[in-house]
Amino acid sequence: MREWFSTQEEFLEYLYEQFSDDIYRLNFTYVKNKEVAEDLVQEVFIKCYRNFNQFNGDSNLKTWVFRIAINQCKDYRKSAYAKYVLLSSKISELALGKNKSPEEIVFGSYENTDLTEKIMKLPEKYREVLFLHYFHHLKIREMAISLGLKDNTIKSRMKKAKELLKKIYSEEGGTAYGEGTKSTG
Repeated sequence: MREWFSTQEEFLEYLYEQFSDDIYRLNFTYVKNKEVAEDLVQEVFIKCYRNFNQFNGDSNLKTWVFRIAINQCKDYRKSAYAKYVLLSSKISELALGKNKSPEEIVFGSYENTDLTEKIMKLPEKYREVLFLHYFHHLKIREMAISLGLKDNTIKSRMKKAKELLKKIYSEEGGTAYGEGTKSTG
């Protein structure tokens, strides 16, 4: 893949054109903040640029970029700054009541708003597999590589995530998304 590009800059430009929107939405599912998600997009592509020589084609390019993004988001969430931002946003959320934030509106308009809202209510480990499956159409193996997990772990998380999502739909009304569909892998 690297041999297709004469410079690292061309490689980075290609990555950005292909994956920047997807990486933003992925980041947003982790941080739930528009500005932070945008900042993390930049950091992900800086890491891609710096690690240009480490991509050896063992996985597909999308999987490689998603892995970098997921790790970047997890590192961010562990930071003291992130804990401060998350606490501040929780306080703001309580102060504003049940009104939707601009980030929720932006992200929600991407796909099925109802589905997006319900997925965002799930714990992170279930939210990430549903997001990668439904919004990016990754297969079980690709998700396992992106998340650094075993295939069977992904399968069990998908099953549990679908059960939780179905439960949310039944409690809140509506038809469960993906009911009767089988995951490919």
